[in-house]
Amino acid sequence: MTTANILLNVNSIEVIYNHVILVLKGVSLSVPQGSIVALLGGNGAGKTTTLRAVSNLLHGERGAVTKGSIECRGERIEALTPADLVKRGVVQVMEGRHCFGHLTIEENLMTGSYTRTDGKAAVAQTLEKVYNYFPRLKTRRTSQAAYTSGGEQQMCAIGRALMANPTMVLLDEPSMGLAPQIVDEVFGIVKDLNQREKVTFLLAEQNTNMALRYADFGYILENGRVVMEGAAAELANNEDVKEFYLGISSGERKSFREAKHYRRRKRWLA
Repeated sequence: MTTANILLNVNSIEVIYNHVILVLKGVSLSVPQGSIVALLGGNGAGKTTTLRAVSNLLHGERGAVTKGSIECRGERIEALTPADLVKRGVVQVMEGRHCFGHLTIEENLMTGSYTRTDGKAAVAQTLEKVYNYFPRLKTRRTSQAAYTSGGEQQMCAIGRALMANPTMVLLDEPSMGLAPQIVDEVFGIVKDLNQREKVTFLLAEQNTNMALRYADFGYILENGRVVMEGAAAELANNEDVKEFYLGISSGERKSFREAKHYRRRKRWLA
């Protein structure tokens, strides 16, 4: 990665909750313009906290970045509000979708355009583009979000982010609670948006296999630290990643004790 095209740079950040709980312990990562970068790891590894640190949503969880720096296009952004970041083109899609259940799908989508200042015609054009990517949303546009499926709500949440005309989308656990064929559809649309619209994605995902299939680069987190990083294809072919994150073993089955020791040893060698 060349530094010239880096959109987001996270440099050795530490995050503490409630003034005492250390969650991130020196996390560093870079997101090049126009790429899909995946944050991988199990539940509690620090993926969501990393996204919230970038989007400045930690305060609502009584968390704070206490060390390190976060830069977007070379500008320090730790002191900016989430609204300021949206205006700069950085939008987060929260884990669990969080659609407004009492609003229709189209009303939900339109809430994403509240920071737009380029006029109604441009917003209408973006809405039509969202419907082109998510034709199911156009079909359900007058339905209350609460009465749509989990897949439709996930598509609505992503579409709502796109209505802000973002440069970068922070996507938190897009596969959570969705059927496999819907997950494929959602990730396929993310790839399309990346290639056609040049939207940059930083996504946190427990489904390592799916994320590495669509991402360009990946970071694996364990216990608040980056323990491995690399091109997605290289990570997908790494023996440790295969064994402990993809569930594929190339050798004899190990006992739990051997696997635990092996995992600990490999983690720190990575």
